[in-house]
Amino acid sequence: MSKHAATPERPEPTPVPHPERTVTVWEDGVELNFTFADCMKYHGPGFPGGVAHAFAALGRALPELSARTPDGRVERRAIRIRTPFGGPGGRDAFELVTRAVTGDRFAVLPELARPERGNTLARYVFEISAGDATVTCVLRDEGIVADEFIELTAKADKTTAELAHLEVLKCEMRDRILDRDPEMVYDLEGSLRNT
Repeated sequence: MSKHAATPERPEPTPVPHPERTVTVWEDGVELNFTFADCMKYHGPGFPGGVAHAFAALGRALPELSARTPDGRVERRAIRIRTPFGGPGGRDAFELVTRAVTGDRFAVLPELARPERGNTLARYVFEISAGDATVTCVLRDEGIVADEFIELTAKADKTTAELAHLEVLKCEMRDRILDRDPEMVYDLEGSLRNT
């Protein structure tokens, strides 16, 4: 009988804020709409906060990018993402919506971090491009990510109680993100620019 790592104790599921919210991309003339729930089904239960960050960043970036596209359609397989955020929840949400990971259009680049913003905010930067347009989404400094979450995530040898608490913190962060419109989660750095 094989041994498996202990499954972290997760809090009871709670309703996700704004379940009707979608992000939209296009592929071969077909409109594709994705909800947060779709992203979670693809990712699994592990990192709902990271999924929520990617979903919010896409929700902020895609309307801006579509405004720079002649037909208003952002082609799914034309989207490129560069970020210092390497979390699996974010990666999986970006992959589901854009197929950027398997298309080699997703890059985790630690040098894009903003250490001057402090340890809690430094890695929440997403440069999202489509065609010749690029936007950079930067997390707002409004308590969306708790310092405690960053500290506990980085801690080695977590106790069972700490692991359980970390699961609660992930869900709380998810809810803080999804309870707000994307523009209240991520600012766009400057205006759209050509790459």
